[in-house]
Amino acid sequence: MKKEKKKGPIITLVIIAALILSFVLVCTLKKDEVEPANGYQTTNPYITDDCALVAAHRSGGGIYPENTLFAFKSCCESDDFETDIFEFDLHLTKDNVLILLHDKDFDRTSNSEEYFGKKNVKPVEKTYAELREGLNLGENYEAPDGSYPYKGLRGEDIPDDLRVVRLEDVLDYLISQDKEYHYIIEIKDGGDTGKTATDEFYRIISEKGILQNVIAGTFKGDITKYFDEKYDDMIRSAGIAEVAKFYFASITGAKLNPESIKFDVLQIPYKQFVLNLGTENLINRAHKYNVAVQYWTINDEEEIKDLNDRKADAIITDNPKQAYTIIHGE
Repeated sequence: MKKEKKKGPIITLVIIAALILSFVLVCTLKKDEVEPANGYQTTNPYITDDCALVAAHRSGGGIYPENTLFAFKSCCESDDFETDIFEFDLHLTKDNVLILLHDKDFDRTSNSEEYFGKKNVKPVEKTYAELREGLNLGENYEAPDGSYPYKGLRGEDIPDDLRVVRLEDVLDYLISQDKEYHYIIEIKDGGDTGKTATDEFYRIISEKGILQNVIAGTFKGDITKYFDEKYDDMIRSAGIAEVAKFYFASITGAKLNPESIKFDVLQIPYKQFVLNLGTENLINRAHKYNVAVQYWTINDEEEIKDLNDRKADAIITDNPKQAYTIIHGE
């Protein structure tokens, strides 16, 4: 299975700038003392007391065809592990339907190029019906044993749960389960399309009664601003600039104005080049400011163990089975 494109370098460049600045100011700033991660009274529902929550990145895209109803069902119905949070991404179609997709197009995960006769077909260029009719989202899925069990399925042979899926259909399935799940959902589109996607997203999660079970996120600065201006009752993750500012404060000890922190969750990588964002100091400081800390995309066994030991609040991973086994010792 081909590796997804990483957002880490973008965040890394911003954080490096903060790191350089920190060396200049670190000796002049008053220190903001912190206690152990569990030493604060918090109201944030995503700050955990005992162990990290298991979040299935791309609905468990390392062990199932990503962002498909098949993957959600497989995670929910597994006898080997439990998933606490589902992480997935949304794009808006030509007819304003929110569908699940991690990339900008379907080329990596499906037979899109063959079906549409060209590369780089984006969701906004097609209707939901057009996308659902002929795309097999299991086409390029490589199973752990190296096989491609769903490759070559076409037309009526494509199972419904391997076709393009709407946000509503995923939520209806998960809400119907005995367990109450939580969600990390990213708006991928920016500009006017992203704002329309946000409006539709907010409408759906509100109507489903899961507003407080959802962490909304985006890498688009204008959409982060739109979140705050129009939907300030949503729980949201920090934007890139906010992550850099908080990281800078964690390594310099600079005090932050709690009223300036508009996000509820830091969703960050563990290590990027010379940077280590997985420190107890950063986690402790976040908890002091009532902010949960969730790490992506953590697939290494030792990193999962280390972050859990340091009181990280969630491990966002492509392999929720592995993370569950490590965290719960089963």
